Amino acid sequence: MTINEAQLKVDEWIKTYGVRYFNELTNTAILMEEVGELARLMAREYGDQSYKESDKEKDIGNEMADILWVLMCLANQTGVNLTEAFQKNLDKKTNRDKERHFNNPKL
Repeated sequence: MTINEAQLKVDEWIKTYGVRYFNELTNTAILMEEVGELARLMAREYGDQSYKESDKEKDIGNEMADILWVLMCLANQTGVNLTEAFQKNLDKKTNRDKERHFNNPKL
């Protein structure tokens, strides 16, 4: 599935099952909540925190998918084509950093 196809699927799902999009500010808050849920699991799986009983059944991939879902909702609401935006961002990073990381002695 392409990014564009995923954006279309999200839009179709919202219009079929979700009644309407939450407003942009609500979706931004939801996005922050979802990022927090991923951060919580990452701290437990890869960091120093121990798992709580309520975290043991959580799935990192599912949390990442939740983030992607809400991000696509926001993109749809604001008219952002994520395929184009991602390509522009990749081009920017490539032009800016094409030698930077190779020249970093820390890497």
